[in-house]
Amino acid sequence: MHTQKLACFVLLAALIGITAPAEARSPNQVLGTWRMVTAQIDPDGKNVPAYGDKPNGLLVFTEDMHFIEVLSDANIPKFASNVRGQGTTEENRAAMAGSIGFFGTYTVDKDGVFSGNRVEASTFPNWIGQVRTRKELRLVVEGDRMTENFQRPDGTRIRIVWQRVKRQ
Repeated sequence: MHTQKLACFVLLAALIGITAPAEARSPNQVLGTWRMVTAQIDPDGKNVPAYGDKPNGLLVFTEDMHFIEVLSDANIPKFASNVRGQGTTEENRAAMAGSIGFFGTYTVDKDGVFSGNRVEASTFPNWIGQVRTRKELRLVVEGDRMTENFQRPDGTRIRIVWQRVKRQ
């Protein structure tokens, strides 16, 4: 009787092993924290800095498939008032034109390659609810460098180079 129970147990364990998923999930290539190195915009065939000569940005992709991105020109002048809601028209215009922050969810394909995102909130309200696929937004990872190519609805192209942030 004991031998039969042991044989059944071994058979059950073997069956569980056979039916368990054999394939491991590919690593998520974009997972982690990225710091902006350069950002170029190409309106009308011109190649100019998208966020000034000192672009400052951070892009984070989490394991639970959320992202947050904040981009800014480090040279945006400070407001005269220390109260954010009391900027002048000119101060507000410069801040809006020189920065953006947004977050949402993202997807990767079976190979762990970025395949798209959905914006849940943004400092530019028109982006809220937008879904971007590889057609509008391509992220290509090569080692610890990532190149982002984004095309605005008006056709303007933006290219951002990111560097993976190492744990300290």
